[in-house]
Amino acid sequence: MLLSLGAEARIEKFGNMIVKQRIAKSYRSKVLDEKIRRTRTRSEASMIIKARRIGINAPKILEISEYEIKMEFINGMLIKDIIDKNLSHEIGVCIEKLHNYGIIHGDLTTSNMILKDDKICFIDFGLSFSSKRIEDRAVDMHLLKQVIFSTHENPDMLWKEIARGYEDKKILKQIENIEKRGRYAKKILEI
Repeated sequence: MLLSLGAEARIEKFGNMIVKQRIAKSYRSKVLDEKIRRTRTRSEASMIIKARRIGINAPKILEISEYEIKMEFINGMLIKDIIDKNLSHEIGVCIEKLHNYGIIHGDLTTSNMILKDDKICFIDFGLSFSSKRIEDRAVDMHLLKQVIFSTHENPDMLWKEIARGYEDKKILKQIENIEKRGRYAKKILEI
């Protein structure tokens, strides 16, 4: 069953397995396209494996080929549909753990988190990469903050709990700096 057909990948479900296949881009040279798809496939699988190794719930990788990852299907509830104060705190704890081990998710949204057996499972590491830079960690968190404030009720409370769970004050301060840069750029565009 086709779950998603995006710009980067086709995602299908077969029983208890998800198959994520990176789509060829006709506008790129064949050699470059194959290299990009192969690299991104390996990188995503590597980040999922690393996340699981450090104790973060993520899909179990079943098989990796050049442009395809077969992984377990996570049967649970999307966090975007059930987020509350307690889940928000736990989200912050989990993200800080990812960041402390140098994993930048790259697409931290409540649609990429599933609650299964009372545990938060992170999915879709397609944009993830390794970094310990404060800026990269803050940008990762800033995206989540934007999602919280644009799509959820009680965003102030939810974000406060995520930040309480995250704890790293340097990162939280850097998020404020990112927001100031955004407001400054917006003012310049208005002039």
